[in-house]
Amino acid sequence: MNRINQLFKEKKNNILSIYYTAGYPGLGDTIAIAEALQEAGADMLEIGFPYSDPVADGPVIQASSKQSLDSGMDLNLLFEQLKDLRKKVSIPVLLMGYVNPVLQYGVENFCKACVEVGVDGCIVPDLPMYEYEELYKDVFLDNDLCNIFLVTPQTSEERIRKIDALSNGFIYLLSSSATTGKNLDVSDATTTYFSRIAAMELSNPTMIGFGISSKETFDKACKYANGGIIGTAFVKAIAEGNLKESIDGFMKNFR
Repeated sequence: MNRINQLFKEKKNNILSIYYTAGYPGLGDTIAIAEALQEAGADMLEIGFPYSDPVADGPVIQASSKQSLDSGMDLNLLFEQLKDLRKKVSIPVLLMGYVNPVLQYGVENFCKACVEVGVDGCIVPDLPMYEYEELYKDVFLDNDLCNIFLVTPQTSEERIRKIDALSNGFIYLLSSSATTGKNLDVSDATTTYFSRIAAMELSNPTMIGFGISSKETFDKACKYANGGIIGTAFVKAIAEGNLKESIDGFMKNFR
């Protein structure tokens, strides 16, 4: 069974997923961060592969992507770094990034490389759903690789049902349509949106992301979904100082 599916089978709530940018803050830090996060209590990891035009990312993740790219990070190097991933990390790991680098690498080659290093799923926000369904779904399924779709407050029920039918891991609920790094909206509108999704009784688990930066906002996400995803706040926390100490200090807020 895919590690993502196994996680949601064994744990139904308070699932904590952490996003970080590969090759940041140091080009060689990718595996060390994964190992430290697992030790500190993360349930799942999302490793971002940087791209030069990260339109959905806020300034913190944009800056981390630029620094990583400037240092020499690309998919070839990332897969080389991840060869030893499963010697040290047992929790689910996803790769997250934009579709252009994946297309340049070759979708089939990308999926095979993911499997070879032990990656369990991918989040490619700008991969159109119809392209995935028509062109790439079989490649992902043949490699037992979960493709994670995103839902926003504006996504129609019809599209959400379609996403649920196509999904085989979890569904990523964006707390807003803004870029990453905004604080989790705790307004009545957001609560209504989360409640609406919960009431749909989808087949797949859900995770809430964008704006989760504290125990309070993580707990709120867990009220309406199986867990929360933290990105910007973590990337900001590891920008300076001792990496292991920064990770342990940050994770103590949640574990």
